[in-house]
Amino acid sequence: MTSSTDPSSSPGARPSLWRHRNFRRYLTGQAASVTGRSISSMVIPVLAVLELDATTVEVAWLTFLGQLPPALMALHAGALADRHSKRKQMITGDLVSAAALASVPVAAALDRLSLTQLMVVAAVQGAAGVLHDAAAISLLPGLVDRSLLQRSNARIGGLFAVAATAGSNLGAALTALLGPARALLGDVLSYLVSAWCTALIQASESPRPAAEDRRLHTEIGEGLRYVHGDHRLRTLTLVNATTSFALALLNTLWALFLLRSLAMGPTAFGVVLGIGALGAAAGAPAAPSLAARYGPGPMMLAALAITPLTQIPLLLASPGLVWQFAIGAALFLQLACAGAAGTTQRTIRQVVTADGMQARMQAVSTWLTSGARPVAALLAGGLGTWIGVRPTLVAGTCLLVVPLVVLYRSPLRSLLDMPGSPAVAPPSAEALTPPTPTGPIVPNPAVAVDMRHDRSSEGGP
Repeated sequence: MTSSTDPSSSPGARPSLWRHRNFRRYLTGQAASVTGRSISSMVIPVLAVLELDATTVEVAWLTFLGQLPPALMALHAGALADRHSKRKQMITGDLVSAAALASVPVAAALDRLSLTQLMVVAAVQGAAGVLHDAAAISLLPGLVDRSLLQRSNARIGGLFAVAATAGSNLGAALTALLGPARALLGDVLSYLVSAWCTALIQASESPRPAAEDRRLHTEIGEGLRYVHGDHRLRTLTLVNATTSFALALLNTLWALFLLRSLAMGPTAFGVVLGIGALGAAAGAPAAPSLAARYGPGPMMLAALAITPLTQIPLLLASPGLVWQFAIGAALFLQLACAGAAGTTQRTIRQVVTADGMQARMQAVSTWLTSGARPVAALLAGGLGTWIGVRPTLVAGTCLLVVPLVVLYRSPLRSLLDMPGSPAVAPPSAEALTPPTPTGPIVPNPAVAVDMRHDRSSEGGP
C-alpha cells in the first residue's frame, strides 16, 4: 500500500521514494538502529576484555549469548508481528534494547559492572533485536507500493552498509573519548531515535487477531508450510541458509588468519574492512539496474558464482602489502555481489508473499540463517584445531558453491522479470496455501520493473 502522503500516488507522477514521508521516517529510524548496533558490537567486546579481563572462553560465551536469541525466537517473533501491530513491536524492541544498554554505564559509574551483567545485556539486546527486525523487515511492503520495493530495498541496503561502517568508527571514537562503558550511550540514543521515527510513521496496519483457539505454534507451523510450499520462497531461503553457514565458518577464522598468519596490523585490518564495506554500499544500489539489464535470476546466479572466486586471494596470500590490497579488493567484490544479490532476492520474497504472511516468511529465513551460524562457528573451531586454519578456509570456500548449485537447479535461475504479486488480501486461517505457479514463472507487467536480502546480505569475507 502507499501512504496518502506519498506524492507518487498522484496520476502521472513519477514515483519518488525521497518524497515519501513514511519511507523517509522508516529509513532514518532503521539507519539509526544499524549505526547503534555497530557501536555496541564493537564496544562490548572491548569492554569485556579491557575493563573486565574476560578470558577467551568468557568472550566466546558473550558472543554466543548475543547470537542465540535469533535462532530461538525468530519464528515466534514473526508470528507475533503478523498477529499484532508491527510498529508497536518495533518500538518495544527499541526501548527494551535502550534500557538494557543504559544499565551498563550506570553500573560502571557505580563500580558494579560485572561480566555476568554484560552477558545478560547481550542476550536481552539480541532478543529485543529479533522482535524489532521481524516486524521492521515485514513492515516495508505495507509502506510503499510493491512496484517500489526493489528501489526501496536497494536504498536500504546501501545506506545500511554505510551506517554499519560509520557505527564501528563512531564506536571507536566514543570509546577513546568517553571510555567503553559510556560509549554505549551512543547506542542508547540510536535506539531512542529509531523508536521516535517509527512512532511518527503514519500508515494503516491490519494486524490479524488470532482466534482464541489458535496458538502461536500453529501460526509458526503455517509460516513454515507457506515457505516450503512455494518453490521461489523455498529456494531463496535455502540459498540464504547455505550462504550464511559457509560465511559463518569463514568469518570465525578470518580475522585470526589475517592478524596472526598473515601478520596484518590493526590499521591494515581496519582498512580492509572499510574497503569491503564500500563494496556492500555499492552493490545494493546497483541491484535495480543490474536486474533490469540481465534479469534477477541470471544476476543472482552470477553473483553466487563470483563469490567463491573472491576467496582465492585469501587462500593464496602471504604476508605483505600487495596481498593486503588483493584481499581488500576481493572483499569489495564479494560484498558488492552480496549486496546486489541479497537486495534482489529479498524483494522477490516480499513481492510473492501475501500481506498476512510477510513477517512469518521473513522469520523462517532469519531462523535458518541465524541457526546456521553457531553450528558453523563450532565446526570452524573444530576443523581449525584438527586440520589447520588455511585448510578450514578452503573447506568454507567449497561450501560457498552449495548455494550456487541450489539456485542453478531452480527455475529462478532464468527469471528475467519480477514474478506477479499474490492477492492483496491476507490468507485466511483455513487456506494458507501460497500461490505456487503450475508452470513457468510469468511476470506480471503491472508489477514493478524495478526490483530489489535479508537483511540479506550479510557481509563476510
